[in-house]
Amino acid sequence: MVVRRHRRILELARQTGSVSVEALASHLGVTPQTVRRDLNILASRSMLSRVHGGAVVTSGVDNLDHDARGQVAAEAKAAIGTAVARIVPNGASLFINIGTTTEAMARALVNHRDLLVVTNNFNVVDILVDQPSIEVIAAGGRVRPGDRAIVGALAMDFVRAFKVDIALIGASAVEPDGTLLDFDVDEVRVAQTIIAHARSTILGVDRTKFGRAAPVRIAGLDAIDHFVTDRLDDAELAAACAAAGVHVIETELE
Repeated sequence: MVVRRHRRILELARQTGSVSVEALASHLGVTPQTVRRDLNILASRSMLSRVHGGAVVTSGVDNLDHDARGQVAAEAKAAIGTAVARIVPNGASLFINIGTTTEAMARALVNHRDLLVVTNNFNVVDILVDQPSIEVIAAGGRVRPGDRAIVGALAMDFVRAFKVDIALIGASAVEPDGTLLDFDVDEVRVAQTIIAHARSTILGVDRTKFGRAAPVRIAGLDAIDHFVTDRLDDAELAAACAAAGVHVIETELE
């Protein structure tokens, strides 16, 4: 029975990229406590990675592919994008970085006026390039085929030519102390350059990223002005945001 249940949990996780304790308990007809034990066992075998409220199909050194990431917390990412769009004024200049959450932000900005958008994400270019009131400038450099991202030294040099009003960024993982993490060194170096060349920074992350493992540090909360998430129910992380003076927006409370 336990082996069959574990197999089914893995099947469900691989279909969508992530699973939640509540949904699994309902689907499998067991208690949330049983599901938590199952997820902990699977995580101890490196078959899943535990995150707040559930698990994701990833390790501590490799991220999910772009399409799988797009399915994880898709509704939460859309809500985060909408909340970010409310902060961004018309007439602003922006960096929009790599990631499915930043792509959700771009989709929420299509009706803004007089934006200048600089991006290293060709998916963002596709979303915004046909909007008559948005000027899009794409970074040059090596294009990563999996997610159409532009990373590496050329992208960093390109970003340094600008000083924009707002950087829109994501992260693959957030530590309880607010440390932002990701998986790829070249990607992180571009993200750090983007943050350094923006007057303010908006981070968008859904709660599946809290407590997740990733090996490369992007920045601490001192680099962030606005922290937009679906729900910040990690007490330690909430306290870290308050101590750093970061403005937190929880879309589920709006």
